[in-house]
Amino acid sequence: MRFIFRPPAEHAAGLLTLPWDEPLEEWQDERLLEVAHRGISRHVVRFVESDGHVYALKEIDERLARREYRLLGRLEEMGLPAVSALGVCVERAPRGDTPQDAILVTRFLDYSMSYRYVFAHGHAARPVDQLIDAMVELLVRLHLAGLFWGDCSLSNTLFRPDAGSIAAYLVDAETAELHPSLTAGQRDFDISYAAERVGGELFDLQAGGLLPDDVDPVEIAAELPRRYQALWDELTREELLRPDEQRYRVAARVDRINELGFDVDEIELKTTDEGVRLRVHTQVAETGRHRNRLFALTGLEVTENQARRLLNDLTSYRGYLEQKEGRSIPETVAGHRWRAEVYDKVMALVPESLSDRLAPAEIFHEILEHRWFLSERAGKDVGTTAAAKSYIDAILPNTPPTLALPGGEPAPEG
Repeated sequence: MRFIFRPPAEHAAGLLTLPWDEPLEEWQDERLLEVAHRGISRHVVRFVESDGHVYALKEIDERLARREYRLLGRLEEMGLPAVSALGVCVERAPRGDTPQDAILVTRFLDYSMSYRYVFAHGHAARPVDQLIDAMVELLVRLHLAGLFWGDCSLSNTLFRPDAGSIAAYLVDAETAELHPSLTAGQRDFDISYAAERVGGELFDLQAGGLLPDDVDPVEIAAELPRRYQALWDELTREELLRPDEQRYRVAARVDRINELGFDVDEIELKTTDEGVRLRVHTQVAETGRHRNRLFALTGLEVTENQARRLLNDLTSYRGYLEQKEGRSIPETVAGHRWRAEVYDKVMALVPESLSDRLAPAEIFHEILEHRWFLSERAGKDVGTTAAAKSYIDAILPNTPPTLALPGGEPAPEG
């Protein structure tokens, strides 16, 4: 056998004692986990815990495994929303006269869920709209980067709560191809295929009694291409500008792209006989302005939407400190104090038994939402600590788990 792993090497070393010479479905090892919110796969997929980390192992044709391993590594380098490949085991010894497939190892995406788990456990207020919007944004990001997916579906996507919305991540890249750019035909194929697969998956949910009665799978399948085209046009269309409107129109376009959750990579202005043409090159990686700023101020690593929400609370706390102390507070000082005096104190209230429900930053976001609700009802600000205690006592225990914990008993799906 041959093992090919990416750094850090210590993560791979903990996996080397697994029974790689045996068929994956026959493995017996205490480190194997049952993940209730896993998706449906055409291959044998097992989950294993090693040194505090959870990994997904997929048995697949060796040529495809090598290809997917390289491609996932490239997507990670580009900062695209996809699972991260740790390594691949190839050239496994045959079982009798039967060759064995390779095993691809990816890092399990913490706090992520399959689409079926989202519907079965009510992890979204508007699951259909939020999942479709997340799928559309994921597809647009991948297409802007030149990735032709070829097998886009809800089943091949993982979803993670993200400050009241849902973020989508590519989890299966067997058929994907990376190009300098995509043709309209390649994009149309991906979108048409996605609409067909999503419609079928929603019909499956309907048959299982998991789809809301007012949701029509045919309508949703038809809506996906429309939403995709609207977002694609907003991010890539050219605009004709008059000389006297260039400055504010450029600023307005950049603001609009930022509102949609994307960053601008480059702005191109081209003079023509008709006037000045504006073209904006959208950054293909996951947007990171707010995430990077929050990390610089507090050391917290969270998603972009979560960072935006937490920065708002940090700004509010900074204003409170300045009013209370009667002096100007530097942003860096406010960041350190907010982390120590607000965020860390709130998260310390969460019992370990509930740590598998949501990501810490998502719990904090939920507490801020709960604080607003309680304050509206009380007619005064109830404070973050009181809101946290109320949320942790009354709401968090009823939230289904979204994290596979070693030794934990997963909740039944469906």
